[in-house]
Amino acid sequence: MDTPTWFSDALAHGPEHKRLRVDGVDITYRVWGKPGSPVAVLVHGGAAHAGWWDHIGPHLTSHHRVIAIDLSGHGDSGWRSEYALETWAGEVMAAAEAEGSSAPVLFGHSMGGFVCLTAARQYDSLAGVVAIDSPVHESSAETRAWVAEERRLPGTRVYAEREEILSRFRTLPEDASGLEYVRRHLAEGSIRRVEDGWTWKFDPQIFLRSMMEPEEVRAAKCAVALLRGERGMATQDINDVVAERLGIDVPVTVIVDAGHHIMIDQPVALLAVLQTFLGQWRLH
Repeated sequence: MDTPTWFSDALAHGPEHKRLRVDGVDITYRVWGKPGSPVAVLVHGGAAHAGWWDHIGPHLTSHHRVIAIDLSGHGDSGWRSEYALETWAGEVMAAAEAEGSSAPVLFGHSMGGFVCLTAARQYDSLAGVVAIDSPVHESSAETRAWVAEERRLPGTRVYAEREEILSRFRTLPEDASGLEYVRRHLAEGSIRRVEDGWTWKFDPQIFLRSMMEPEEVRAAKCAVALLRGERGMATQDINDVVAERLGIDVPVTVIVDAGHHIMIDQPVALLAVLQTFLGQWRLH
């Protein structure tokens, strides 16, 4: 399949790469858009990285400074001895503040949605939060896939050849659908060179805390919206529980013919929804 212009243009609009230190760990992030504009932060899911938003972020910059963060234990950020949703939420807010905003809009996919919902109850000044196919129950989709594989996912395995590790790239949970040119880009950003070959960029220990149980969802201090794929992990029942616990009127948007990884399956539809929320919350 040919790469469409909208995708090529997004990748050509390369981000600034920045770094800051949060609680003793280096956190990296990418940023697009005009400095001084309202800030939106894109938060990846478990075992993913900031590059999952490379084809999304540049299209959200009409009125916003857009950040895509590598949470600790992911991407090019440092690793911690232990992880917590509250710590990750703090990293997100630190990146927003570094770009001049204490009241950002947060978009989080899967585990990243848990991080954003945590921030919604921790911080008073958020402009709004969207959780994207975030299945709030005993564990995240990524963690359940990891457990189903008897914790044998190759978080630290080393592959001799670059093409070999790229061929092993899988989404968590695994889904063969989606746009191949998006998959290839995400895979290339998921690996790093080590002495004996190539390995993945995430710390397997992140799975020990990449979960959010229903009782952890509490009344939010900002507007919250839920977005799910038609074939995704965040079912209507799960979203109903989240909405009830948030204690506010929560809109739910369903992306047709999308699985859990909407930015791979239906990125253009995802863009349209995110642009709508940015427009609504910017005007309030």
